[in-house]
Amino acid sequence: MKISELLNDKALSISFEVFPPKTETGFESVKTATEEIAKLRPAFMSVTYGAGGGTSKYTLDIAKNIKQLYDVPTLAHLTCVSSTKDTVQKKIREIKNAGITNVMALRGDIPKELENEDRSRWDFRHATELIYELKCADENFCIGGACYPEVHPESPNQNDDIRYLKEKVDAGCDFLTTQMFFDNNLLYNFLYKIREAGITVPVIPGIMPITNANQVERAIKLSGSFMPQRFKSLVDKFASSPDAMKQAGIAYATDQIIDLYANGITNVHVYSMNKPDVAEKIQSNLSDILGKKLI
Repeated sequence: MKISELLNDKALSISFEVFPPKTETGFESVKTATEEIAKLRPAFMSVTYGAGGGTSKYTLDIAKNIKQLYDVPTLAHLTCVSSTKDTVQKKIREIKNAGITNVMALRGDIPKELENEDRSRWDFRHATELIYELKCADENFCIGGACYPEVHPESPNQNDDIRYLKEKVDAGCDFLTTQMFFDNNLLYNFLYKIREAGITVPVIPGIMPITNANQVERAIKLSGSFMPQRFKSLVDKFASSPDAMKQAGIAYATDQIIDLYANGITNVHVYSMNKPDVAEKIQSNLSDILGKKLI
């Protein structure tokens, strides 16, 4: 099923994100973890794409396994940074052969060794070009794109960021998923601005449960996320106790999701990574709200 069709359903839903193993030796443990999350019957599951495409095979293997065993719709990530058209076309054929119709089209992080390279010669410099390539390859693809409620780290300002986002949607993006954020008001302001700019595709908020203190620094580095005082106090209080920090982080993420549902958001994506216990606890906290009792 296409993600865009799921998003047309006004019932409240939740989805989870997992990542493939870095090496073949880690495949079985990751496969087991992702299967445990699939057993929760989320609306869909997204499977990330390794830096530089190094784990792309495992992305499709994990996505196919989830879909075949549990009939959970899957969203396979695809990046294009510094890739040639031939390489991207090969990856697109592999996605089609795997029976995957939902694709998250991303530029991807630029490798350090290429940061100073002349990008004007690259076949793909932006996700917009990848989205266009996917649509030309098969109009049946349902394509997702990323957006940043707090502005992409490389954008000079939010107006430019929204203008580039509009180009991405016009190229064929069917829905958007946000980078993590920890203050819901940032999302609500962002939604108002992009709707004013004519961006009407569905937007799925992305929520990251911070379950250990080390994740805070990484979250700020990845997205430049604003940390509200309420969240900072939580980390300051519980960071020294792993169990308490995990419980508090899950509670904070749950509270964010409840507020989103209460304010008209119907679909929320949780960056659960490969943590079945975190995914299960969040869904359990929302069981009556979602009308989905765990068995």
